[in-house]
Amino acid sequence: MRIPLPTDFSFRECTWFLDRGYDDCMQAVKGKTIFKMIRVDGRALLVRITEEEGFLEAELVPNEDLNTRREEFIRNYIISWLDLERDLRPFYELLLKDKRLAYMCATFGGLRLIGIVDLFEALSWSIIGQQINLTFAFKLKRRLVEKYGERLDFEGEAYYLFPSCEVLAGVTIEELREMQFSRSKAAYLIGLASAFAKGEMSLEMLKGLPDVESRRAVLIALKGIGIWTANYTLMKTLREPSSIPHGDTGLLTALANHAVIKDRSEVEKIERFFKKYKGWESYLVFYLWRSLAGPAA
Repeated sequence: MRIPLPTDFSFRECTWFLDRGYDDCMQAVKGKTIFKMIRVDGRALLVRITEEEGFLEAELVPNEDLNTRREEFIRNYIISWLDLERDLRPFYELLLKDKRLAYMCATFGGLRLIGIVDLFEALSWSIIGQQINLTFAFKLKRRLVEKYGERLDFEGEAYYLFPSCEVLAGVTIEELREMQFSRSKAAYLIGLASAFAKGEMSLEMLKGLPDVESRRAVLIALKGIGIWTANYTLMKTLREPSSIPHGDTGLLTALANHAVIKDRSEVEKIERFFKKYKGWESYLVFYLWRSLAGPAA
């Protein structure tokens, strides 16, 4: 299937983000090809994504016929995952007005705010990464996914789906402790899985709430979910444009690097800065995070 691309899209930047050296087991980038497992109608399917002139080409591997329903689901998944329907030109116009950030339009131009389509996965990943460095967080995720997620082998490589809430709801704290999860983190993860498995939390439920404040409040009410995790999830899964994970270490470092702040406690200065990017706060956060690594090789 072919998915038309917006003019302000960079496959190079997006694949760089997906393969930036953290051993993320949720997709694989091989050369100019992305492999991504997607659950469709209860089945784990492996999708190969490549870039052609003006569009993305997506196909199932091993080769399998797609009915209309599956094709539409996969198409919508990729569009949502890579945020392909957003026009970035208004964002770039704002960046160009700030001499400190104007370079981003050329250096990171076409980078999309790559999301986490599944709400349970996004919240779980946020819990996994709490109070540890990213390298160890990805190691923990891989251990969890390899043991409890669905696996598909293709051409000598293993590809995975994140474990379902039903599976993780039946895991014990001791089993997760053996993987080096802290006791509290293990309890939070199992509790979250149980809430989803029982239908007490879902993406549809969250989308049905009237505004971002009520969605944030519902997320924070879950054990193990704080304000940072709620904002991160609203940014990555619900595409809330005003969501800012305040207090994030990487964000504060990037703000200091760009001379927006001198001290991390300058909350009012940070708030004034983001007001200039109303409606694009999440994208600005994403590009500031991206700046920490410098230009792609």
